[in-house]
Amino acid sequence: MTLSRVGGLAALTCAATYLFGFALLLTLLAPMGYGTSEIDTAAVVAFIHVRPGVLILWNSTIYIVNALALAVLVVALSAKLRPFSVAWASVARAIGLIWATLVLGAGMIANVAVEQAGSIYPENPDAAASLWSVLHSIELGLGGGNEIAGAIWILCASVAGMRHRALPVSVSLVGLSTGVGGLATLVPPIGDLSGAGFGLGAILWFVLIGGHLVRSTNPA
Repeated sequence: MTLSRVGGLAALTCAATYLFGFALLLTLLAPMGYGTSEIDTAAVVAFIHVRPGVLILWNSTIYIVNALALAVLVVALSAKLRPFSVAWASVARAIGLIWATLVLGAGMIANVAVEQAGSIYPENPDAAASLWSVLHSIELGLGGGNEIAGAIWILCASVAGMRHRALPVSVSLVGLSTGVGGLATLVPPIGDLSGAGFGLGAILWFVLIGGHLVRSTNPA
């Protein structure tokens, strides 16, 4: 199997992790304010005490599995762009791998937060909530609460793809709009909404770029 097709499967895996994340968020985690600035930390640690495996699974899927698949996609997409522009391919590869690293780190911290809060909760629920809140803030800073690195990577790949006709126009246009949405997470009043928009746009972009790479005749 070629690197291009492996990268396509990795992109589809990324889309699947996002879909899983949205599904769990909307069904089990949203009532606690998860994914918003109004999160109820006391409710979260109480949930962790009863069902820690749910958050471990969620964190591992949306962060760790996603990051590993993302790293493969970044390398494959850079190889796809390299024949058209070595410079753009190198920039996209560097930024993409930075994003994958940040996502992986966020997932590891998120899981440590669940484990530590769960161990403290029976004796001191308030301390558990405080600890989880601090670690959750670090998680969000690495990438769970903003999409800057991901937005810039998708923008770089999309600009290169459009400028050098290395990717279908539809893929590049979706990537451009998704990247702009990710950058908008920097604006506090619309951060939560922009983050959701980035996630939905990224799902579509991952599916489109995955399909393109799987069908690619590039021997790399």
